Amino acid sequence: MDLYGELEWREMIYDSTEGLRDALASSSITGYIGFDPTAASLHVGSLLTVMGLARLQRFGHSPIAIVGGGTGMIGDPSGKSQERTLLSMEHIEANVAGIRRQLERFLDFGQVSNAARIVNNAEWLAAFDLLGFLRDTGKYFTVNYMLQKESVNRRLESEEGISYTEFSYLLLQARDFLELFDRYRCTLQMGGSDQWGNITAGIDLVRKLRGVRVHGLVWPLMTTSSGTKFGKTEAGTIWLDPALTSPFRFYQFWLNTDDRDVTRYLKFFTFLPRERIDQLALVTAEHPEAREAQRTLAREVTALVHGEDHVHRAERAAAVLFSEDVAQASVEDVLTVFHDAPSTELAFPDEGIPIAELLTAVGLTSSKSEATRLVKSNGISVNNVRATDERRRLTRADAIRGQLFILRKGRKDHHIVKLRPGAPA
Repeated sequence: MDLYGELEWREMIYDSTEGLRDALASSSITGYIGFDPTAASLHVGSLLTVMGLARLQRFGHSPIAIVGGGTGMIGDPSGKSQERTLLSMEHIEANVAGIRRQLERFLDFGQVSNAARIVNNAEWLAAFDLLGFLRDTGKYFTVNYMLQKESVNRRLESEEGISYTEFSYLLLQARDFLELFDRYRCTLQMGGSDQWGNITAGIDLVRKLRGVRVHGLVWPLMTTSSGTKFGKTEAGTIWLDPALTSPFRFYQFWLNTDDRDVTRYLKFFTFLPRERIDQLALVTAEHPEAREAQRTLAREVTALVHGEDHVHRAERAAAVLFSEDVAQASVEDVLTVFHDAPSTELAFPDEGIPIAELLTAVGLTSSKSEATRLVKSNGISVNNVRATDERRRLTRADAIRGQLFILRKGRKDHHIVKLRPGAPA
């Protein structure tokens, strides 16, 4: 199967230029995708774009990741209701370095025949003078043409409008396509469907100045079956950087995928073949309680982003930490799993602390009387074991490795207590 056919069955084609299927099937081409350096890490919303480049290379084509050190100084108005905060050059350079490290997990930069490249468009955009840019690029676009673009049109209808700075973004991205064509014979740009206007502007510029037909391809914007934006959770954005989102939390994000979304995500975010995905879709339809598709999705994506070792650690931690055998877990695994849970470091006397007093001291209950009532009504767990005696005194021997307690109120309210020696303050 050629790349176009691969993307087609994976439902990753929203629109494309005429003749692209034949171009991809007949020869090896060079294609690119842009990455906006507004943060030092990519997030799961960027992962579809990364996978697009990786698939391009796997089918024998040459991928270019263009990191927008130049366009990042302006900000893309596409899909935005208001203007972005402009970043300094130093901030952008730091973000570019972080993104480059993450892309290296997906792309092969040492391949002999079709090595991947990372290019910073500041190389040419920062070198332009205003008059030169207006003469060499701006003269080829009418204002009428630019006003027809959805990203511009939507902002014009908003109360805030659009600044001249962001209005010029389309010209800068069009120039990127021309520069990449001249430097690397790049003939394809890919991205999300909100980029179609920017992509076609670049196609038009290359045609006008070089007389060559180049191509564009976009995939659908990601939303969940419930209509929410993909990658947004109650706890915030899911990042690819393990310092911002722990590998365990990353794994759990994919494991919690809705049954209605899991087959689509397997197509988008994994390299699994069609037969395997079809099999998992059937299992989901017939035995949704097994969640085999979700487990496979979580394993595959976590391995791609963080490595197999973190997959094994996440699965081991989940198996132990959500069972009554949590006392066998390591302190590191507990802290990883409950990274987002509130915690308290507490001086702990040798004789221990009554459970009601501990619950109140760390703020999980508002008073000892509330703590007593919750214990009596089976509303409190200590280290995943239901507390049944409101008069119980917890000692260091009851703690995980003598160092931690996992307190839970109801089903979701967790609190981690870290013990330190000495008498209570």
